[in-house]
Amino acid sequence: MSKEIDRLVEIAGILRGENGCPWDKEQSHRSALNDLLEECYEFFDAVDRNDDHEMKEELGDLLWQVIFHCQMAREGDKFDIDEVAKEVGEKLIRRHPHIFSNSEVKNTKEILKTWEKIKQAEKGKESRKSVLDGIPKALPALYLAEKIQRKVARYGFDWEGILEPLKKVEEEIKEFREAVENGKNDEEKLLEFGDILFALVNVARHSNISAEDALRATIAKFSRRFNYIEKHFDFDGDKLREAGLEKLDELWNEAKKTSN
Repeated sequence: MSKEIDRLVEIAGILRGENGCPWDKEQSHRSALNDLLEECYEFFDAVDRNDDHEMKEELGDLLWQVIFHCQMAREGDKFDIDEVAKEVGEKLIRRHPHIFSNSEVKNTKEILKTWEKIKQAEKGKESRKSVLDGIPKALPALYLAEKIQRKVARYGFDWEGILEPLKKVEEEIKEFREAVENGKNDEEKLLEFGDILFALVNVARHSNISAEDALRATIAKFSRRFNYIEKHFDFDGDKLREAGLEKLDELWNEAKKTSN
């Protein structure tokens, strides 16, 4: 494996070298961010399809992104792939004292508590005052909401069961309805609607459901059913528009019976 990694590092150096690829040589950490994000989402898709071949390929693309960014850093004498690998290895050992030392824990809850304490004591984390510091704000919103909720729950800020989160959803829906009925401005309605989504993520979390995965599954289901309707019109957009809602609704109900 080391031999193949070394080969990729060598390729990165060639592509960024004097006689390398003009496009690769022009890239920076920032300009390559979208490529990194896109590769992450392509791996998500491969996992959703349970496609082992695609997962292998997409993980390769992600590995290339790591090596490519390490090459750019190496050119500025900042760090290289070996330093990155060393640091993450040391961090994993440090954060798993119940595996790599004599520390004992009873359950997953204790493991997470220990993990948080170790993280807070690590070098470079001294400036973090809030337990929420360090959570990437660029995460997809549903993932971000769940991450924040799980983080504060470790400090006791959480409901015991699912009934209270369900009540909170009902409360937030009522407040949004009132905002609409009272003619509140768009910003106020946006915030009230956001409260509904945040509360729903809490319900999902208490049900051991990923809100992000649940919404993606529903989007996929909607797409399959809408494709059924489109197929009826030979994927002709004009015919689709002219069909009318009554006909489309009839086909939608057919699609529900024939597909998940």
